[in-house]
Amino acid sequence: MTELVLTLFSAALLNNFVLHWPLGVDPLLASSRRQVHALGLATLCLMVVVGVFSYAVWHWLLVPLQLEALRLFVFLPLSVLLIAPILKLLARGLPDWPFEGLWPLLLGNAGVLGLALINAQNDQGLLQATALSLGAGLGFWLVLSLFSDLRERSADNDIPLPFRGLPIDLISAGLMAVIFLGFSGLIKT
Repeated sequence: MTELVLTLFSAALLNNFVLHWPLGVDPLLASSRRQVHALGLATLCLMVVVGVFSYAVWHWLLVPLQLEALRLFVFLPLSVLLIAPILKLLARGLPDWPFEGLWPLLLGNAGVLGLALINAQNDQGLLQATALSLGAGLGFWLVLSLFSDLRERSADNDIPLPFRGLPIDLISAGLMAVIFLGFSGLIKT
């Protein structure tokens, strides 16, 4: 049980999919303030569902049939096909949240496919894959919320003209990565 909790915290803080591995940066830079929490929740749900399903397909279908080389060709359509049903379920469950227009942002999120490939590579069990998926989704939502807040606070500041827009966003993302690097001594194995 301790190992599952450590995996969850490690994926959310230490090995964050956006800051540690540059996976899922596109939705981070493209999201609007209005959609931040809807995108975070949708990505969290997508990462958990794709992480669990891809591990099940890997462990119980591809490995026994010795088709390990086809994992990318199986995981990519799986992650794309699950976007629409998850968005429909979330829109039905939370009708006040702005889930419309999130499909392209979820489609371009490389973190979901990266998570499926990492779960297959680690092959440490279904509970471990679920904990890693949940931690990665929570970490993405955390970074998305913090980055959106930072972007909102810097919008009113006097930023030199060459640094406005994308340059200051990339500098901010780099500084956030350095801040999250401070969590590296949190868990000792």
